[in-house]
Amino acid sequence: MNQKFEVAIIGGGVIGCSIAYYLAKEKMNVALFEGNQIGSKSTSAAGGMLGAHSECDGDFEVFFPFARSSQYAYSQLKEELNHLSGFDIGYRKGGILKLAYNESDRNGLRSILSQPTVKWLDKEAVREREPDVSSNLLGAAYMKDDVNVMPIAVCQAFAKSAQILGASLFEFSPVLDIQKKDNSFLIQTATSHVEAKHVVVANGVWSTTFFKQLGLDHQLTPVKGECLSVIDEKATLKHTIFHDHYYIVPRNNGRLVIGATMIENDWNERVSLSGMDTLIAKAKTMLPTVADMKLDSFWAGLRPQTFDQKPFIGHHPEEEGILFATGHYRNGILLAPATGQMIRDLILKRQIKNEWVEAFKIDRRQPLLLRR
Repeated sequence: MNQKFEVAIIGGGVIGCSIAYYLAKEKMNVALFEGNQIGSKSTSAAGGMLGAHSECDGDFEVFFPFARSSQYAYSQLKEELNHLSGFDIGYRKGGILKLAYNESDRNGLRSILSQPTVKWLDKEAVREREPDVSSNLLGAAYMKDDVNVMPIAVCQAFAKSAQILGASLFEFSPVLDIQKKDNSFLIQTATSHVEAKHVVVANGVWSTTFFKQLGLDHQLTPVKGECLSVIDEKATLKHTIFHDHYYIVPRNNGRLVIGATMIENDWNERVSLSGMDTLIAKAKTMLPTVADMKLDSFWAGLRPQTFDQKPFIGHHPEEEGILFATGHYRNGILLAPATGQMIRDLILKRQIKNEWVEAFKIDRRQPLLLRR
């Protein structure tokens, strides 16, 4: 294979596939390269919460508007992608109940509760919605708009839709090298050489290799997340419940996804018994009835964490033809549409909110305390 493309995307997770989709919609000649199967790494391990509110951690100036725009995009994408690809992305309403067991928990919810789209429910109101939730609650912040989707279905829908619109997808094709060639780039894969005017690096925690290869001293840290699923035969849980970064997410297929551990600097993608013990114990404090549910499956994935837990989305500081879309940490599924749109607009030189460009640019300043 020796071909020329306008854009070559490295990484076939939900971020890379979203980018391919939005570029293909613009009739650009796009190639996407994935070293394994589409969506088989971090994407397949995700919980699928579209937690614009629950994940903002008080950053309502930059992260929240960006995440909110991505959350809104899904309400249209669920029909758009289904029409093109035939995939149902498992868009499920109900929202998130972010639980508070004491006044300290409630105080931690203060910034989220300042948003007009979030409201406080006392214990009785929570248990009216979810009778099986823990009786030890003080209450919960209810985030109605924080719905959820099936991560692998979203990724496959983006990929198939991009392909239908003309994008070329190459699985089991790891990219080994990128070299500048006049006004374009020569990309070497395990089996071929491809030329592209633009290259987008979007392969999660493994993007560090390309940062170094392209002359940048950037490091992404793996944060291992373990999850399990159980069979909720009575389909009792209607909302996602969330506490202290742990969650139980109800799926349309009758499963509950319980996650997730957070283990820094662990490249091992296998599940540990201690991780499962932690998840089961935590789940029982939130929803005691899980103790009687049947175990379905378990898995792990590696979240790509940047120094400030915000993604890198933008041009290489010295080479406009190279772009990065990586480091989405806990929010790859949530931020996939907005990231795909932003990369599209950067390549097509369309207007983008300056605060987003500055917040996610590759050469943003690292706080002094974090510098080595």
